[in-house]
Amino acid sequence: MSEKQSTPEIRKNTVFNADIHKVWEAIATAEGIDAWFMPNDFKQELGYEFTIQSPFGPTTCKVLELESPHRLVFSWGEEGWIVTFELEDLGDKTGFTLIHSGWGEPDHIVAGGPGQSNRDIRNRMNDGWESIVHEKLRKVVEGE
Repeated sequence: MSEKQSTPEIRKNTVFNADIHKVWEAIATAEGIDAWFMPNDFKQELGYEFTIQSPFGPTTCKVLELESPHRLVFSWGEEGWIVTFELEDLGDKTGFTLIHSGWGEPDHIVAGGPGQSNRDIRNRMNDGWESIVHEKLRKVVEGE
């Protein structure tokens, strides 16, 4: 086969014991994102370019979709990564899905980072998102 293989997206699903507006504030405000992810200058504006202060330095992002309080999509960095947050109103709970896509070919070496392949970075970030969503974000939206 001559078809190019792509690296699988990361997908994390959970239900938070918090209403949708509290979860939206945590994932769609600069202060909220800083509390569980990374320092940033995010604004809720379609097309807004913002910066996340990652461990490898400042990373440029852009708001691609904004549908309050149900969906936020932004590009992350120069490699074509797309991060999607989807929220579902379950009354006093919120269904939450994170999708990190746009990985490209598994053996492609990602520029500007640790000099690793898409496959290696995807696998490391899959583990990272696991604890970020299920521990850090949960703690922010559900409290102690």
